[in-house]
Amino acid sequence: MKLHILPPSPNSHGCIAVVKHLKLEDKIEIVNAYGKTRTDEFLAINPCHCCPTLEMDGDDGAIWESNAVMHFLCKKFDTEGELYPTDIVKAGRVDMVLDWRQTTFYPCIPNIGYVVFGMPCDETKAKEDFKKLIDVHFKTLLDVFLKDTPYCFSEKPTIADLAIAPVITFIKARAKFWDAVPDAIKEYHSRVLEAFPGVEENFKMLDGMTTSYSGDGADAEP
Repeated sequence: MKLHILPPSPNSHGCIAVVKHLKLEDKIEIVNAYGKTRTDEFLAINPCHCCPTLEMDGDDGAIWESNAVMHFLCKKFDTEGELYPTDIVKAGRVDMVLDWRQTTFYPCIPNIGYVVFGMPCDETKAKEDFKKLIDVHFKTLLDVFLKDTPYCFSEKPTIADLAIAPVITFIKARAKFWDAVPDAIKEYHSRVLEAFPGVEENFKMLDGMTTSYSGDGADAEP
């Protein structure tokens, strides 16, 4: 199998972390797809031209979308429940957090952080989205998902944390926004990233892009 990734993308980081944490490098080749996702070869694998994409062996096709890829890898290889619980109730909570990440949390990120990729971002929307993070979503993360445990409903990191924490790095693209992020969120962010040293190079890549960003909106007030 091949895992096609974009090295600085936090959506790829979780999948890379799963492969490395479960020691799957002998089974899954990690392929840098930067600049290749619109080629005929890649589109034949994934017509939605996005990463990460897990290319299967033989005629099994491919799976894309980061949460789906992490889910698949854990269900196929994580027999001990290292990153995805074997207990059905605990697994259900992880699934719940993953859905929340996709439908509620992540939509607040692009206008704040995609400036580092040179994408057009709505400055007014960035401020509105950050307010939602502060007023609602960070409170859900801290007061519900992390209320009694260091990771989301867990004493050890799971794919739910890998879906959330790397994305938080995007906020560093706007220094004053980052200054306003609660310390408890910053501590959670660091705690998760530090738990996966095998992905440090990728984590640092996005961190460097965000902290060095000086273009439009970099000094905006939240």
